[in-house]
Amino acid sequence: MNHPWLSAPAADVAETARTLLGWEISANGVRIRLTEVEAYAGTGEDPASHAHRGPTPRTKVMFGPPGHAYTYFVFGVHWCLNLVCGGEGEAAAVLLRAGEVVDGLDLARKRRGEVPDRDLARGPARLVVALGIDATANGTSMLDGSGPLLLTPPTRPVAPAAVSAGPRVGVAAAHDVPWRFWITGDPTVSSYRRHVPRRRR
Repeated sequence: MNHPWLSAPAADVAETARTLLGWEISANGVRIRLTEVEAYAGTGEDPASHAHRGPTPRTKVMFGPPGHAYTYFVFGVHWCLNLVCGGEGEAAAVLLRAGEVVDGLDLARKRRGEVPDRDLARGPARLVVALGIDATANGTSMLDGSGPLLLTPPTRPVAPAAVSAGPRVGVAAAHDVPWRFWITGDPTVSSYRRHVPRRRR
């Protein structure tokens, strides 16, 4: 495989994220075209990143090799899926935030319930449910077919002029960093909600 982002350094994670729009992710009979992604840098560079303070048992997968899956549980309810990128030993990842189901619609509907097609993978937790994956995908390759996920280049490339950028969603730190990228006007892109700190009683 000779994808340029595989050799890009962790410092270029924002550009890597942008170029992943339009790529397709497949698992368990469902294929999704990515319409929204979000970049996270590594140690000491990005306080919103799980790897900001260095590797832990949970985040060691973020330190490479690139092209592997990083899954994590959020709010005790949902799984989220990231693509590890950057050079091995450098932490960086791209959160797969939303997409359009382009194959396996019936399976996606079965997993997601009676929702409009635009909502089947509209948001990172919904995307994971539509693909039917969980923690067992963590650390597996997303490129060589050895794991449950397969990431493939776009059948419909996205022109740079068709990409929008803005603040990341739901992060307490560095929430105004414009590292969320989406296909402008696509109905499957999730709605933006700025993080609001919870007040302690």
